[in-house]
Amino acid sequence: MTTTVAPTTPPASAGGGDRYKWVALFNTTLGVLLVSINESILIIALPDIFRGIRLDPLVPANFFYLLWILLGFMLVTAVLVVTLGRIGDIYGRVRMYNLGFAIFTVFSVLLSVTWLHGAAAGAFIVGMRLGQGVGGAFLFANSPAILTDAFPSNQRGMALGINNIVGVAGMFIGLVVGGLLAPVDWRLVFVVSAPFGILGTAWAYLKLKDNGIRTPARIDWWGNILFAVGLTLVLVGITYGIEPYGTSAMGWTSPKVLTELATGVALLVAFAVVETKVAAPMFRLGLFRIRAFLAGNVAALLAAIGRGGLMFVFVIWLQGIWLPLHGYSFAVTPLWAGIYMLPMTGGFLIAGPISGILSDRYGARPFATSGMVVAALTFIGFDFLPINFSYLPFAGLMLVNGLAMGLFASPNRAAVMNSLPPDQRGAGAGMSGVFQNSAMVLSMGIFFTLIISGISSVLPRSLYGGLVAQHVPVKTAALVSHLPPITSLFSALLGYDPIKTILGPAALAKLPAHSAAVLAGRTFFPTLIATPFSDGLTLAFTFGAIACALAAVASLLRGKKYVHAGAHAARPVEVTPDPHEVRTPVSAAAPAGSAQVRSSLER
Repeated sequence: MTTTVAPTTPPASAGGGDRYKWVALFNTTLGVLLVSINESILIIALPDIFRGIRLDPLVPANFFYLLWILLGFMLVTAVLVVTLGRIGDIYGRVRMYNLGFAIFTVFSVLLSVTWLHGAAAGAFIVGMRLGQGVGGAFLFANSPAILTDAFPSNQRGMALGINNIVGVAGMFIGLVVGGLLAPVDWRLVFVVSAPFGILGTAWAYLKLKDNGIRTPARIDWWGNILFAVGLTLVLVGITYGIEPYGTSAMGWTSPKVLTELATGVALLVAFAVVETKVAAPMFRLGLFRIRAFLAGNVAALLAAIGRGGLMFVFVIWLQGIWLPLHGYSFAVTPLWAGIYMLPMTGGFLIAGPISGILSDRYGARPFATSGMVVAALTFIGFDFLPINFSYLPFAGLMLVNGLAMGLFASPNRAAVMNSLPPDQRGAGAGMSGVFQNSAMVLSMGIFFTLIISGISSVLPRSLYGGLVAQHVPVKTAALVSHLPPITSLFSALLGYDPIKTILGPAALAKLPAHSAAVLAGRTFFPTLIATPFSDGLTLAFTFGAIACALAAVASLLRGKKYVHAGAHAARPVEVTPDPHEVRTPVSAAAPAGSAQVRSSLER
């Protein structure tokens, strides 16, 4: 017996709901923007947050709070986005989206009323950020599918382009918003999301409609558990891999990290096997038979790996070296780092919608491929800049990089979503989302590893010589110079004066006045770290260029413009229900729909 679940309203692509599609675009774009801003807003706001809760993040015992407040949101979003996309296919994408908006808003409100201090406050913020990430995963997983349902295929590039580019730009907008609000009151970085969340939740509940095709099925519990635990272990292992271990600058040789990575990979392999056996898998491996879907996701993964770590590299470069050398105190460098990175955001916002509109007519391949080629060239250009660069060429390269990434992102997202059968858009969007969100954490781990590898052999010697030259006792200088390089990098990332933080006021007070003034000044640490950091940058930019070049190759292999045959279907699509469930047929729809779905998987 077969069962058909019809859309609750006629799809916009079928000729109705022309006004509705714009409601869907604006609401889902608001949701994605809020989530992406919250992914990055704490990078700049962390110093004020830690001062506000009276917790020193550079004390080894507190390193847990630093990593998890910074990355916990991204980890949860990456792990859950596939599961929640699949659940959206089963129970309704708008229903799951609305639930996600409500969850995100509740945890945003709870974050803004933190009254605790010290480790208790750190643990509370970590917990609330994880909850906020759950809501973000609901929004990320279902918004592309909602837009694909609402817009006809000849307008999806424009709609998904606006949605995706605003989301990516939100990562950079969050840097500025955090830098502006946190000095006033650290709670404002959480408060700012609450009113928009309340508005978006109410608006979504009242106006959004489930006009997509739902696929009744049982939830794949084994697949969900194996995937969630396996991916969590891999991402946590990567996160702790950049933390010092014993006498090593990084933790990649730590038994704990190796066990997490090995166990995580083994569980993901088991997950892939399970997904080929169950009747209604969470991860539709068969979708990878669609060339446009496979190539688009591989390209998106590589592009996100190249882009994600770049933001952290620029923040450290600006805050730790360039801004202090140009007269900015360490306390204000977080805000100005966000401001000076705005050209990249501008490039995203300019190129994204335009390339999305053009890809609706000409297909994604020329725009996405050329975007990745140009992005690879900008990575090479960044490597040719001196450490103490002139801002105009730096801003020009950032603008071109943003234009290139925008040129890629919108057409690529539209091509991926157009390639999906209508009843599997939620699962497909979730699968795309897990690649993009996991890539952010993976990228950070890779870029930090490359930077630390570049500076670890040179920094101790430079630091020791510089400190001794300023009359720091040899024993103290030797101790400080052998501290893990990541301590200096995170000091710069947090807007702290690294030398003053590492030595401490008591040690500075014992030095001659001139030496103490030099060490506490704005130029000592930036000058000291410039050469070692340059070596690390070369490794990082080389990797970024290679990742983007490989993304261009993957994009080129996607084939010509392809829209799934079922994308225009206004009628219900036949599905096969779970054999253990009894349902009343809604209609006796023609069986051609399921044949379209099956035939598409063979492309």
